[in-house]
Amino acid sequence: MMGDVSTSTSARGPQVTVNGTSRSLGQTPSYLSLLDFLRGQGLTGAKEGCAEGECGACSVLVARPDGDGSAWVALNACLPPAVAYAGQEIVTAEGLGAPGDLHPVQEEMAQRGGSQCGYCTPGFVCSMAAEYYRADRAPGTATPDPERGPNGFDLQALSGNLCRCTGYRPIRDAAYALGSPGEDDPLAQRRTAPAPGAEATRVSDGAHEFVRPTTLSEAVALLADDRETRLVAGATDWGVAANLLMARSPVLIAVDRLPELRELHETGEHIEIGAALTLSEIEQQLAGRITLLDQLFGQFASRLIRNAATLGGNLGTGSPIGDAAPALLALDARLVLTGPGGDRVVPIADYFTGYRQTIRHPDELIRSVRIPVPLAATTAFHKIAKRRFDDISGVAVAFALDLQDGVVRRARIGLGGVAATPLRAYDAEAALQGRPWTLDTAQEAARVLGATGTPLDDHRASARYRTAMLRTAVLKFQAQTTSEEVDA
Repeated sequence: MMGDVSTSTSARGPQVTVNGTSRSLGQTPSYLSLLDFLRGQGLTGAKEGCAEGECGACSVLVARPDGDGSAWVALNACLPPAVAYAGQEIVTAEGLGAPGDLHPVQEEMAQRGGSQCGYCTPGFVCSMAAEYYRADRAPGTATPDPERGPNGFDLQALSGNLCRCTGYRPIRDAAYALGSPGEDDPLAQRRTAPAPGAEATRVSDGAHEFVRPTTLSEAVALLADDRETRLVAGATDWGVAANLLMARSPVLIAVDRLPELRELHETGEHIEIGAALTLSEIEQQLAGRITLLDQLFGQFASRLIRNAATLGGNLGTGSPIGDAAPALLALDARLVLTGPGGDRVVPIADYFTGYRQTIRHPDELIRSVRIPVPLAATTAFHKIAKRRFDDISGVAVAFALDLQDGVVRRARIGLGGVAATPLRAYDAEAALQGRPWTLDTAQEAARVLGATGTPLDDHRASARYRTAMLRTAVLKFQAQTTSEEVDA
């Protein structure tokens, strides 16, 4: 272990600001969630509904960097360790308003019947408040869209919040009735100041240690120094294991705020995306430049999860059902792995070696993802799941085709949920390349793709259903793209 006392850059030990008040994290265990910490402080508005980031009852607001200022971002408090928020600013439902002095979001929810039992309501209120304070939400300029209100409110902001008794119509009505924050709104004013930077933190209870290094070299040295470690960024995977499986790691190393892992830039050869950028940040910074990722983002869990989850975390777990892997396989991405010996670049097609196993060494971390340019012009991401949002896929299929004069010159297909690892569908790609993009070609590729992988029967889907969805995905993709060409 690396010490047995709590330390941080603060002389008082690690602190977190909650609703404007500094609170000590003291000897908080590394596995104690932010939600449990807040409730232990008497802030019981946030609730535990699922303990795995799927219901949103635990939603809170966190100040995050946004240019020269800051933004209020909604996150699931049930997943990340509380000590990861040392030096950070958090607002809970109690900090938004109080009886007799309700916040505009709380007022609209009350006036429009947006609450019955009230269990989920504080989480809805926090998620709604994050959208209320979104700087580029422009009332009156929204294009006709069933999921975007006339006030610019994007209902995807609530995609991670579940309600079991009220019904969503009054909640939507409350969201669409919101105006803009007033000039004297303190949380709106807070956005003009920078968000807190990452604070070097080391907290230990003697058996479990949390460390937040501030540079990549420090993180790599920690990995090389002690192999009994777990890297965490958004903790959207580790938090579930900690809550439901009682998983405990001797050492947690937080890498989500490392500057070297939070860059996004483009060269003449590739677009490089930092492994610790959240999916929401990537979506915002790419601004539609990678169409396939744009199609992925809206289907990846929920906005609450995307505000915390990272590509590095999604790939680092080695999960065969991680949504990012199929899309990155179709994009022919490469991963930059950093260890004591420096960087090495590996094709993502070679990265997965077995169930939750990869070629990444224990003393390495994922630094970035490189996506070659130019990009394929014809792409699609098909996710088959029981729910439209906030669900794990039974099958995920990503396509990237280069078409010239109606002929497939190059094909890449990534698959998830049909084997122990994410797969490149090499045989189906070969069945497409050099052939006209017609129904006959698609039917042949569908036959080949249906024989790919080793799908299993489980609670999400049967093997037979997964095979059928692989075949159907190719036919659907061909129908959609040829229809679009005709319409054009």
